[in-house]
Order: sequence, then C-alpha cells, then structure tokens
Amino acid sequence: MAEAIEQVVIIGSGPAGHTAAVYAARANLQPVLFEGETRGGLPGGQLMITTEVENYPGFPKGIQGPELMAAFRQQSLRFGTRIHSEDVTRVDLKRQPFTVASAQRELKARAIIIASGANAKRLHLPSEDRLWNKGISACAVCDGALPAFRNQPLVVIGGGDSAVEEATYLTKFASKVYVVHRRDTLRASKIMQERLLKHPKIEMVWNAIPLDVLGTDVVTGVKVQDVKTKATRELTCGGLFYAIGHQPNSDVVQGQIEMAPDGYILTKPGTTRTSVEGVFACGDVQDRVYRQAVTAAGSGCMAALDAERYLAAHE
Repeated sequence: MAEAIEQVVIIGSGPAGHTAAVYAARANLQPVLFEGETRGGLPGGQLMITTEVENYPGFPKGIQGPELMAAFRQQSLRFGTRIHSEDVTRVDLKRQPFTVASAQRELKARAIIIASGANAKRLHLPSEDRLWNKGISACAVCDGALPAFRNQPLVVIGGGDSAVEEATYLTKFASKVYVVHRRDTLRASKIMQERLLKHPKIEMVWNAIPLDVLGTDVVTGVKVQDVKTKATRELTCGGLFYAIGHQPNSDVVQGQIEMAPDGYILTKPGTTRTSVEGVFACGDVQDRVYRQAVTAAGSGCMAALDAERYLAAHE
C-alpha cells in the first residue's frame, strides 16, 4: 500500500498558522496543522500570553488574547483542519515529498507552511514572570495605548532602532519615557537618535542595566544599576517595555533553508515563497518589521494561496 502523502502541512498555531489552515482547508487541501506543545512557546503563539487585544479588527470592545486564539482554532477545525497538539522535532526539506515529524508521528507532505512564530527576548529579571502582562510588555505598538499606561512614566530597555521607535511611540501616551541602555551611545540610526534625544518627554539612562521590576500586583518601578559605578537607583514608572529583539522559532529548519543571520526565514519579496520550492513561511518567523497579529494573519492567507497555486502547478 502506497504511503499517504499530505497536500500541505502547517507548522505553527498563531494567527498566521490558523489563517493559512482556514484558507487551505477551504481550497480542499485537507491541511494538517502541528500546533505545538511546549517548544517555542504555547500553542496559539504570543497572543496566548497577551491579555487585552484592542487593535485586531472586528472587536471594537477588545478581546483577550487566548479567547481570540481559541476562535481561530475553532474556525480551523470547522473547515476540516486536522490538528496535532505536538511539537515538530524534525523536518526534511532535501527531497520531495517533504518529511515533517514529531515524537508521535511522521508525515510526508507536498507543501509545507512554516508559521512557527517568534518569541520576544526576555531579561529574566527576578520579578519578571510575576509581573508579565501586569505592566511588562515586549510590544509598545500592541500595548502602549492601553489605559493602564496612559499619563504614566514608562521605561524602555534597549538601544537599537526598535527601542528608539518604541520609546518615541510611547511619548504619545506617557507622561515621561526613560530609555535604559547599557552603553553610552545608541545603536540606532543617526536620524532616529536625533529625534529621540531631542524629545522633551524622553530621558536617557546611560550605562545602566535593569536589576529587577518593582511592584506587587502591577509594575510600580524599575531598579537599575550603573555598569561603571555600580550605583543603583529606582525609576518610578507604570510600565516596562522590552525592546531587545525577538528570536524566531526556526531551529527545526536550520541549515535547510535560506535565513538571515539572526534566524528569520527569508522569503521572496511580495510572496511567502522561501528558497526551497514548495516551502512557504509566514508570520513572525519571517517578519522582523511589523510583528502584529493582523499582519501575521494576512501573511498566513498569502502562504495558503501561494501553496495552493504551487500544488496546482505541480499536479
């Protein structure tokens, strides 16, 4: 008996993965989706550790992140997506059909959609886990406009373009923004640096690292230390934003597909096609710029359409 070959296998269960599944299922591609278990974060992606989502279209009153992802999952199932609550441990892209394996099963697939997402880098401060989403965030654009942060002093950690962008964005809502950077110069581009340093609401905290987040139920401050003098001080604030980068969950295809040095999967401009024909990437695993739920969902749609066209051309 010939081995069954799936039309399309999707790796990842955030907005990109589930949108790809919905479109692929409606195109009668009978998709299989690995939603993960522990590796690379919770099934459902970064929205599973996000409380209030106010900027996803269609929810004028906002929605909880886990609730939104539960709705995504239900929609995937409704159209016939087969979901495995397993981590993908091995992928072979060297020969067709491709192989996708977990600890429990091994599948062959004509096309693969990688939607495994990315995780915000953390500092692992002593109180970080306790106060995550209670005043600590890794996305100013996602959370900066929330009522809890308005008219409050806020702290941004970082010194690159992302940190400058996030700090500048937060000045729209905050009473003041501290930017804590471990060096005495920023890594950001010169024009962005000038904009930041001239802003009346921004105060630079040079040569400093955070030691801990303060607060019992919500963030009330950040304890920082001068890296040269070792002196410590406390910055009173209503929120802490990490802008130290993201880590794409692309290890499983490392060395088999073209990637940027920092692990983001490279796609051909205007498409989700990767360097391997028949393999597509969408969402935060290939998007270092926008990193929003709505853009991830849009690229998931693109990946399913690209996969459908690929399969039709290679019947």
